[in-house]
Amino acid sequence: MKTSLVHRILALVIGVAAALTAVQPAGASTLGDPSTDPFYRYTGSAPLESIEPGTVLRTRHLPYHLAGIPLPVRTTQLLFRTTGARGQATLGVTTVVRPLLGAASRRVVAYQSFYDSSDPADQPSSVIAGSMKLPGGAIATFETGLVLPFLLAGSAVVITDVEGQDANIGAGPEYGHNTLDGLRAAFANPTTGIAHEARVGMIGYSGGAIATEWAAEMAPTYAPDVDRRLVGAAMGGVLVDPIRNLHYVDGTLLWAGVLPLALVGLGRAYDVDLTPYLSERGLELTSKLRRATIAKALGQYPGLTFAELVKPQYREPESIPELVEIANQLIMGKDGTPSTPLFIGQGRRGEVEGASGSKPGIGPGDGIAIAGDVRTLARTYCERGVDVLYHEYPLSHVGSVPIWTSQAVAWLGARLAGRAVPNNCATIKPGNVVEPVPVP
Repeated sequence: MKTSLVHRILALVIGVAAALTAVQPAGASTLGDPSTDPFYRYTGSAPLESIEPGTVLRTRHLPYHLAGIPLPVRTTQLLFRTTGARGQATLGVTTVVRPLLGAASRRVVAYQSFYDSSDPADQPSSVIAGSMKLPGGAIATFETGLVLPFLLAGSAVVITDVEGQDANIGAGPEYGHNTLDGLRAAFANPTTGIAHEARVGMIGYSGGAIATEWAAEMAPTYAPDVDRRLVGAAMGGVLVDPIRNLHYVDGTLLWAGVLPLALVGLGRAYDVDLTPYLSERGLELTSKLRRATIAKALGQYPGLTFAELVKPQYREPESIPELVEIANQLIMGKDGTPSTPLFIGQGRRGEVEGASGSKPGIGPGDGIAIAGDVRTLARTYCERGVDVLYHEYPLSHVGSVPIWTSQAVAWLGARLAGRAVPNNCATIKPGNVVEPVPVP
């Protein structure tokens, strides 16, 4: 698949959603707009800090919307208390979609979206409620087809706004907290139709893989009540080591726009002001992408380098102390270990999407995620006793989606059905050295 074809695929997704939105009636409901919809606000008298994570604060029922058009599919949306990247009390929203057939569901799939946006208006709950802000909403619209197999198989699907209500793109631990507390809320609310004894499987690709991986590794300590229900977690296109990923996308044709987007999300999530380090170009782009979906970054800044975004003395990410401190906290597997089996899929032909396959210490990846890092994560979990099934594809990040989806859906279905867990730990090749960077 050539780079131009990748662009056409992304454009097709956005175009389909735009065409559907065109038939939405004038004066459509403002449901789902987090800036005006009161559902997204907590107005209780108890301080949010005093409320247990996962506690339901608001509930509403509405049809599932596809590009602003209501479908005959019932959903329950829940506002709940969760935990931000810095450990502070925050708000989260999740959407529980009932299976198309059957009553109380004994199988639950936590689907983590790859909406990848610094704008809260692009979150899944907003799109499902009827909001349609392009191009970000196109991703959630496209993902309807990815959750459909689970609904047809009789599973309830829980879709949480994993980035939180501030859209803190890239803040992995916050993604994990939101995912786990979204599941807590779904089980706690009797109107969702989820049986108390239901089993849970998690699945997510790219940005959704960030949420899935962090939820899996944090569950044993942060949410043991959810962990005991987990039967498996499937992820693909996994970003393991943030600093190395910044080097990997540096100067690429398609993914270079992630550089300023990451600075926006991480600075906001950890309440760190990175502007003193930025150049005029960096200030311009971070301001422009302060509220933007990844679709406004992909391919928009071909060849953009990290050095262009910062002042001359900070040409390397490792030279910015605050950035290093944040990035070290985001290395997957550094502090936690899943207790549930894992399916991990990763591409290695990033050249198709304009990435280099020969950067020293990095090696091949899929264009944004690095295969050597993902192998190291898989092997690390294998050594800690986790059952891991790892597959590596001779494809790019976008190109890997169809084969990964097919394998991951089948694998997760088998886990929910209670079948024997496969494991190929013995055949996973060595990867890169993944370790924290010294703080300057």
